[in-house]
Amino acid sequence: QVQLVESGGGLVQPGGSLRLSCTVSRDVFRINAMGWYRQVPGNQREMVARITNFGTTNYADSAKGRFTISSDNAKASVFLQMNDLTPLDTALYYCHANILERPNGAARAFWGQGTQVTVAS
Repeated sequence: QVQLVESGGGLVQPGGSLRLSCTVSRDVFRINAMGWYRQVPGNQREMVARITNFGTTNYADSAKGRFTISSDNAKASVFLQMNDLTPLDTALYYCHANILERPNGAARAFWGQGTQVTVAS
């Protein structure tokens, strides 16, 4: 069973920084893309940043210029460096991966359990 293991959330003051990490728990055939989404209670889950296995990145407008997504393909990991955080960034952050487990299978979406980011003074 593939799992996404997240770490790095926590409480930070406005203007501070956090770095989220996510690792795929076991070897798979190919990871097509990984990314981070966030959700506030009562709202839909929204994409924050995404990176493909070719290194192409996409960011939500709210993340551009403040957040940087990166990956380590050898370690099947993705990272989100978040700078200049504001209370509006407070949310449960989920790691997402589109994974092809076996060469003759179909790619599937996997989600982490979420890591809480709270920005408050």
